[in-house]
Amino acid sequence: MVMAEKVSIELKNVCKKYGETKALDNVSIIIYGGEFVTIIGSSGCGKTTLLKTVNALVKPDSGSVLVNGKDVAAMDVIKLRRSIGYVIQNIGLFPHMNVKRNISYVPTLINRKSKTRDEEYILRLIKVVGLDESILSRFPSELSGGQQQRVGLARALAAEPNILLMDEPFGSVDEITRKMLQDEIKRIHKTLRCTILFVTHDIDEALRLGDRVVVMNNGSIIQIGTPQFVCQNPADDFVSRLLGRN
Repeated sequence: MVMAEKVSIELKNVCKKYGETKALDNVSIIIYGGEFVTIIGSSGCGKTTLLKTVNALVKPDSGSVLVNGKDVAAMDVIKLRRSIGYVIQNIGLFPHMNVKRNISYVPTLINRKSKTRDEEYILRLIKVVGLDESILSRFPSELSGGQQQRVGLARALAAEPNILLMDEPFGSVDEITRKMLQDEIKRIHKTLRCTILFVTHDIDEALRLGDRVVVMNNGSIIQIGTPQFVCQNPADDFVSRLLGRN
């Protein structure tokens, strides 16, 4: 694994409760620039909550979250979210906008002044995610699930983020399309070298994609390591069961 020494994301003793339920229980983690980190765990273990603390969609009860060395709590939330790509399972494309307008939405918000540059960038992005430029005039309802997911990814990349958050992005597509999208995101990561934090419920996906894998249970991080290390050295019975081992 090749990664920059610069810390991209850091959580320090982060706690978050919903009623009496501990979604995050004293969580600390460092993610370096250019890493692809996958987060796996049982339903309700806190993985999505952890992800959402990075772009301030969830505010911790205690502890701190740093993005590129800056405390998220002291940052302008709008600027923060516009600087971080965010891809979710349900995609969230605007149905009344064609593909081109969906992708250009974020650059427009950021007030880029060069329309020509944006159009050239959109053409490059659509190719980066493995689609043909002929798709740009079509609307979301005219696309397959896999195509919609790729357009959602292109839109997230349109702001040229150095951090990309992905919350079970391939969960709603069939197995063949899922494998294709996994290959695509690995290729994109290799090309762009942005930091990716990827939540999934699929252990095979987590092991296949991640430079490192984070295993969570009951709001805590149980184990962090390379896929090979986690497979060969499960931290406890929970991790062993998750890996399908006796």
